[in-house]
Amino acid sequence: MTHAREPVLPWDTDKAAQLAADALRYLGRNAPEVLENTSVLEPHEEAAHQAAMCGDEVAYLEALRAYCRAGRDEALRIRRGAA
Repeated sequence: MTHAREPVLPWDTDKAAQLAADALRYLGRNAPEVLENTSVLEPHEEAAHQAAMCGDEVAYLEALRAYCRAGRDEALRIRRGAA
């Protein structure tokens, strides 16, 4: 027995680019020190890139959320160390 598949919707690249820009702006505004050393962000950037290449909007959004969380967490770690 086969299951009906839902149609694949086209990947909205303009929306994806806007979401990525929003995530970068968020970090620039709230955690600018993290943008100088992006090694903590690279795995999340790669995950977002891979999701975008597959057209997987759910995975893309989760990768951007993880990107912002990782940046926020790293900024807090840096700030605690500076205090």
